[in-house]
Amino acid sequence: MKSLSVMAVTAAALLAFAPTAAAVPANVNFACQGSTPLGPQNFAFAQAAEVTAPATVAPGGALTVVIDPAPNTIPGSVNGYTVRRVQTFALKLPIPANSTYVSASLAGGSNVGTTNISVSGGVATVTASGPINGGAAFELPTVTVNLTAGSSGTIETKLSGTSYSDPGLTFTAVVSSFLGNINVATKCFPDPNPVITTTTIA
Repeated sequence: MKSLSVMAVTAAALLAFAPTAAAVPANVNFACQGSTPLGPQNFAFAQAAEVTAPATVAPGGALTVVIDPAPNTIPGSVNGYTVRRVQTFALKLPIPANSTYVSASLAGGSNVGTTNISVSGGVATVTASGPINGGAAFELPTVTVNLTAGSSGTIETKLSGTSYSDPGLTFTAVVSSFLGNINVATKCFPDPNPVITTTTIA
């Protein structure tokens, strides 16, 4: 579970059709809480990614959000629980203010099952079915979201989520306990949630 920043998360980048900026490493830290019959289990993790963004974009210009998560590994245990597998990931990325959504796609990734991206209500949601076994390596797919810049202001890339009750990342972990294998619904939010990229409309 520690490595599921998924997609994380997960970090978005803005790429102009003009000459593009170099990819920059980024890390997102998540606070997570799993719901178990023995009570909530809290833990934290970080997910690395490479992001790119132009410093400026013309009003009404085209941008492409690119998220390239680094390879990661599912831990074999968390808080004394043996992790059998994790599955049904969902990571939320808000469409930045001062921009308009055009289209989105996924590419690549390994050992994450079936993936999909959908956009509704100003939020892009990336899903991966899994399962990924405990201790196994995986790589989330690269996310590409095409945007149109607004007339003025800045376009800031961030992740969704402010608390366990308002998560930006969710998944289910199957863990072993004295009760047998149990499904642990897990909710995470970026803590802190920094601005990952900033593009000025000019």
